[in-house]
Amino acid sequence: MAELQKEESVQLCQEDADNSGSTAGEAKADHEESNIQQCDEGKEAEDATNKDPKDESGASNTSTSSTAAAEKHISIQAQLTDLENLTDLDETGKKLCPLCSEEKFKACYNHKLRRHLQNLHWKVSVEFEGHRMCICHLPCRQLKPSLNGDQCSSRLGAHYHCIVCSATVSRRTDMISHLKRHVNKGETKASYTGGPDSSTETKVSGKQSFCEILKESDTNVQVLPNYSTPQNSDSYFSCKMKTNRQLVFCALAVLSEERSPLECLDAFGATGIMGLQWAQHLCSTVKVTINDINETSVKMIRENCHLNHMRVQGENDDSEGEELDEEPLSTIEVTKMDANVLMHLRAFDFIHLDPYGTAVNYLDAAFRNVRNLGIVSVTSTDTSSLYSKTLNVTLRHYSCHIIRTEYYKELAARMVIATVARAAARCNKGIKVLLAVALEHFVLVVVRVLRGPTQADESPKKIQQLIHCQWCEERVFLKEGSMVEENLYRQLPCDCHGSMPGKTAVELGPLWSGSLFNTGFLRRMLFEAVQHGMDEIQPLVKSLICESECTTLKQFSIPGPARNVRQECGVVIKTSEKEEDVSSDEHSLGIGKRKMQEGAGNVLKRMKSEVPVEHPAFYYSIHRHSIRGMNMPKLNKFLQYLTEAGFRVSRTHFDPTGVRTDATLAQFKSVLTKYSVPTYTTVQTGGHSHVSEEVKLDVEFASP
Repeated sequence: MAELQKEESVQLCQEDADNSGSTAGEAKADHEESNIQQCDEGKEAEDATNKDPKDESGASNTSTSSTAAAEKHISIQAQLTDLENLTDLDETGKKLCPLCSEEKFKACYNHKLRRHLQNLHWKVSVEFEGHRMCICHLPCRQLKPSLNGDQCSSRLGAHYHCIVCSATVSRRTDMISHLKRHVNKGETKASYTGGPDSSTETKVSGKQSFCEILKESDTNVQVLPNYSTPQNSDSYFSCKMKTNRQLVFCALAVLSEERSPLECLDAFGATGIMGLQWAQHLCSTVKVTINDINETSVKMIRENCHLNHMRVQGENDDSEGEELDEEPLSTIEVTKMDANVLMHLRAFDFIHLDPYGTAVNYLDAAFRNVRNLGIVSVTSTDTSSLYSKTLNVTLRHYSCHIIRTEYYKELAARMVIATVARAAARCNKGIKVLLAVALEHFVLVVVRVLRGPTQADESPKKIQQLIHCQWCEERVFLKEGSMVEENLYRQLPCDCHGSMPGKTAVELGPLWSGSLFNTGFLRRMLFEAVQHGMDEIQPLVKSLICESECTTLKQFSIPGPARNVRQECGVVIKTSEKEEDVSSDEHSLGIGKRKMQEGAGNVLKRMKSEVPVEHPAFYYSIHRHSIRGMNMPKLNKFLQYLTEAGFRVSRTHFDPTGVRTDATLAQFKSVLTKYSVPTYTTVQTGGHSHVSEEVKLDVEFASP
């Protein structure tokens, strides 16, 4: 009877293998005992019969690279029954725990396993967005070796997998704090690979990998599980750079209104998220080219194009099994080439450089073939060298000498612009700065390219040295002309050199001394942000407009094709058919449709005739210059006091406590001292002074 049952089971398994497309030889190669269990389980046996016998024998002891990717998020489930369904039967008919190794928890029967999952894993889980992150005891978290060279015990290897960023956190309280930081940043969408609906299985570099699908600005991209660690990932994606991507998109949208079609390049595509957003929102007005030198990233970019219903140039419509019932939204060109080579071979209207680190190695190639009145945006993420943490790297990359100051972020932005201006001048081109933003994770600089030797000569004139007082942190740009070293201190408004011995000031630079913003361009960027529903960056762009004009005025008009009035965040946005307050911007000159020969001359004439009032350089921190023993006024009140004193004043995005003003540091401190209140005040009543109780107690203790 036993032999008949075995023969029947083998026949059933062969029929299932034929229906699923597998050969009869592969079905016979499996073990007879595993075939009996596979026939009882139904559809799960079809996938198991296609596996190699060597892989089946080693699956219980060691995990391969493909299973490690799946186990990374296996602890994230919606219900306890979903976790129980992941258990597998061994040879004796017992079940193994999916979240524990065999050394920690041996195979047991169903009722005992359910109690184990309930008490050890599910009870201490962390709930978020309808899912639970159970504690995981699998060896997917690398432990640090001890002093003796041995690793920690398996108890210390317990950890949680984040449902948002796939990070591993060892403690439950730390996991809750980790999720709170995601919520504060607006990152609340799950990006885990635990469920079959939220992940796709693909082969990258010959290995089977599970890709996660993320969504940003109505654009879907699939990324590798370790996308947040650029050292270990071939396709890097940072959720923290969403503000940067939206600012670059608004700048491109403004340029697309001037000329069409617009050839734009994302030189470092990675996942292709930025180029996909350009093509999806701007459609036929742009011709997008996404480039990356990494083969894995290029494959990922092509798959993301198909995921967003985009056609890849050079591919057939039915490539890789893609069958679209509707027409593709746009056509994207995907190239695998070195960025310097590509920018030397072709000309573009818009170029975005966002390498992992500094972009100084690609500036010469970017300005070589960029078209006249085009835009080049540069994103630098080497914050350690930009923010005065590694001065030797700063000198090596930017040829600039800086120190740590209270205005270090604006110092970094001016240093990057000076490097960009020198690279453009070497290519016989000048620049006009449209936008310069320095936040915690990056420095973004957007410039317009002006061809010709005249413009190339004007830009380097705005690169100057900065004199910085190391005692009071007063600063001023060094005036042109040869001077004796003693006269350098006389240019500073402070008198620290006369009252302090030795060298009190230091020379920094070279730095960009011109304006950091273009008001007209920022107004049009705000209009594009409103049109495309990018609510996250609208407060930032509004603060940049006020900062460019150095005013606290919160009502301004924005040029646009339609008449509309909106009020957001206390700022009234007026859009009208007439283009008002564009200052030196080129949009009001009608340069669209590539009228380069006529439009270029008109732009330069208008720029010379309409020179805007530049905002003051740098800013002062109200907390850095506070007076001991005095209570400062509120920041908004202090801005009002400076305005009443006759100074230009505004907030700055570089520092939430910073004040941009044309007043000197001495004038700044005098207004601050005038409206500050002493900590221990005296009250005059009936000609007698009554001090506070604390002062009375001090007097009593001091008296004999």
